[in-house]
Amino acid sequence: MLRVQYTDSAASEIVIPGIKLGINTSGENFADNLKFQKQDKPKQIIDQYKAVHGKSASRSNKASESTYHFTNSNGRKLDVVVRAYDNGFAFKYILPDKSDKRITFIDELTTYEFSPKADRWLQRFLTSYEGFYPEQKNGVVQGQWGYPALFRADANKNSCWMLVTEAGLDSTYCATKMSNTANADQYKLVYPAQTDGNGAGKVQPSARLSWSSPWRVVIMGQLADVVESTLIEDISPASKIQNVSWIRSGTSSWVYWANNHGTKDYQKLVSYIDLAARMNWPYTLFDWEWDEMSNGGKLEDAVKYAASKGIKPMMWYNSGGPNGVSSTPKDRLLTHESRVKEFAWLKKIGVYGVKVDFFESDKQDMIKYYIDILKDAADAKLMVNFHGSTVPRGSSRTYPNLMSMEAVFGGEQYNNGAEMTTQGAWHNTTLPFTRNVIGPMDYTPVAFTNSQHPHTTSYAHELALSVVFESGIQHLADRPEGFDDLPDAPKAFLRDVPASWDATKFIDGYPGKRVIMARAKAGKWYLAGINGENNGGEVNVKLAFLPAGKKHKATIIGDGEYDTAFNTQYAVLNSNDVLNIKWLPRGGFTVLLEEE
Repeated sequence: MLRVQYTDSAASEIVIPGIKLGINTSGENFADNLKFQKQDKPKQIIDQYKAVHGKSASRSNKASESTYHFTNSNGRKLDVVVRAYDNGFAFKYILPDKSDKRITFIDELTTYEFSPKADRWLQRFLTSYEGFYPEQKNGVVQGQWGYPALFRADANKNSCWMLVTEAGLDSTYCATKMSNTANADQYKLVYPAQTDGNGAGKVQPSARLSWSSPWRVVIMGQLADVVESTLIEDISPASKIQNVSWIRSGTSSWVYWANNHGTKDYQKLVSYIDLAARMNWPYTLFDWEWDEMSNGGKLEDAVKYAASKGIKPMMWYNSGGPNGVSSTPKDRLLTHESRVKEFAWLKKIGVYGVKVDFFESDKQDMIKYYIDILKDAADAKLMVNFHGSTVPRGSSRTYPNLMSMEAVFGGEQYNNGAEMTTQGAWHNTTLPFTRNVIGPMDYTPVAFTNSQHPHTTSYAHELALSVVFESGIQHLADRPEGFDDLPDAPKAFLRDVPASWDATKFIDGYPGKRVIMARAKAGKWYLAGINGENNGGEVNVKLAFLPAGKKHKATIIGDGEYDTAFNTQYAVLNSNDVLNIKWLPRGGFTVLLEEE
């Protein structure tokens, strides 16, 4: 049993009263009657690396690592490795006995206990991870929950925040989820269900000895510690790709949001290629049905046209494994041989990446499939975006050609129902504290016009999402006229805004209410905020994140008098200034800050 104490400059408190440990396998019980043998001398873990894309470029972290050795009633060994970081902790299990024997895992006993006073932001488990993170403040809801899960130990004490998830998952195990069905305040890790998105029956994970589990991770501290954290990638294995020069983040146009069948229409697709060229975006995405393209050209014609405009195309595949979705092209990537053939063809015609859709399973064989796709894509120098997928667990460090994953109730949901119309604003302000903390998120943001269901966020709110949300490939959702009709300042902002960052700073916010963030790239700062509430007001933003003693030209793009209007102002500001900005209900703002 572990117990977690959090200490800051003001106080010290127990924030996780207990974490139950243990693993049961087909041959051995490593949960009951464990005997403690010894603790190794703590050692320092120091890691520094350059991230290819993400919320910061230069990563540096250190931890104190201790290994605890146990034996079960049969004398078999179990090691528990615990790391303590400044902004969290992690632990994993190791079965150190070496053998050719294959073991089957029956159950993992890991259970997090939280105080009944803890506030919670949890997403009910879905294999697609496409749901909301409502606050549980007055009464705990029981059920099964997907990662990440956000807790606040005791709001009355201004207590610490904790984000629970896992990292470093490989093909020797399945992904897990959390269940508090037995006890409202105890969240046990459980394996994928009897049936999941692909309809297959339950298969227990298995591995050969010796074996190491994924890391069980809790990011903790104040909200800034959570939002700015890169711990999930930091604790994951280093990059397996030696030459990463071909992996480049960037913005992409995207035909599907406004034209669900747009990729079938060559002329329609050309208009999105032209949009990317006008907006200085490097990418465009050919979505489903590209194999049925007509009206003046076929796929190869569209690829050639994109190349003539300097635009790099990426292509969609329905190849996430067995599923009931008939959308084409289907099942072209299921085997190593088929992937090698398909990827070689893509490189030959001039395609730069793939979007693979409809996985919706966390079982061990599917985790292996994700990794196999990333390996084969890396050999072909293709970037990858997973949709209908699980959440990130650090693979974008190990395979940095993984540019993004969906696993979010995102912008495309305006096509599917009215939920985003009524709840999109507050939902957007939960994601920087939950889903987007753990890795790149292909929300497909920024739409000024309406799709099949209208949005009620302001234009300035939509513009701000280009900064507030992080994704290695940022697919901006709107139709060409939505961008063409913008005033000069927001249009220029979207031409310039990066999709990866040198640094990220959390400025202010609260899940479901508001978020204000600043991100840096190549000496420029991009400040953005969104309002998740149905009333407007004024926010005061301290600019202390700017380099001291230097003046910055500021382009301030905020809400106008109504939700489809902008108010653009210009100023010269420094790190001592406080920016006063008015925003509308469900409004927002962006600020570009450049050194004079």
